[in-house]
Amino acid sequence: MLIALIARDKDGALQTRLDNRSAHLAYIEETGVVAQAGPLLDGDDMIGSLIILDVEDLNAAQTWADGDPYAKAGLFQSVELIPWKKVIG
Repeated sequence: MLIALIARDKDGALQTRLDNRSAHLAYIEETGVVAQAGPLLDGDDMIGSLIILDVEDLNAAQTWADGDPYAKAGLFQSVELIPWKKVIG
């Protein structure tokens, strides 16, 4: 099941994002369930994340999201998990 994780950073949290980026990227690599990922942008500034998870169900997506070093560091203002259907690409 593909799940779109859409997370918005807290205002002024760029340094939190930068401080935890290597741990976040290692988590993506270690878990092996991320199909696509990248930051949301406002100009050149990173303001959130879009991650496509390939997991068994929404509970697995929530478990992944809770374990993300960004989430553990308190980076996000909000996180949405939405079932997603790949049509193109």
